[in-house]
Amino acid sequence: MIAIIDYDAGNIKSVEKAFQFLKQDVILTRDAGQILNADAVVLPGVGSFGDAMKKLENYGLVDIIRKVVEKNIPFLGICLGLQLLFDSSEESPAVKGLGVLPGKIVKIPDDQGLKVPHIGWNSLKYPKPGRLFEGIKEEEYVYFVHSYYLVADTDDIVTATTDYVAHIHASVEKGNVFACQFHPEKSSDVGLKILSNFIKVVDEYKNH
Repeated sequence: MIAIIDYDAGNIKSVEKAFQFLKQDVILTRDAGQILNADAVVLPGVGSFGDAMKKLENYGLVDIIRKVVEKNIPFLGICLGLQLLFDSSEESPAVKGLGVLPGKIVKIPDDQGLKVPHIGWNSLKYPKPGRLFEGIKEEEYVYFVHSYYLVADTDDIVTATTDYVAHIHASVEKGNVFACQFHPEKSSDVGLKILSNFIKVVDEYKNH
């Protein structure tokens, strides 16, 4: 069972449908027991960093997410769900993130005639091998919707990058924690392959 954390942050139904298309049992939940007993946990989300952290706190989910990571349950953050895993965001300077991974979220600069928010398809490069990208060649396109992007403190967790005004850390991986700034559930066959690779990781953890 894959638990998708429901904290009123949008983008949940499309993630649910993508996993269902891949023949996965999925539950939308904010129940601590269901989340901590799931085979994998997904944190999607669109919107403001500060608002999202407030919702996670109000629903008692901050400590639950940290427990998921500690229990070595495969975890996937998508879009805002990636950003929340880090320490802070320029979007909400007074708000602390989950601090699961080291780094900060910064605003895409307004220059070079490119629109912000960044909405559309961009190609990926892989600075190091990532389990989410097995069997997916470099320069494949995925779908982004964001105004802020990750600058990780350490390059060794960064498995995919893209360039849009800035050099963007587009995907990270550390142990059981995976995250994508782009939307795999909206990225056609490439996105489904990424989610399939995550399911493969989940199966490996289950069989250990």
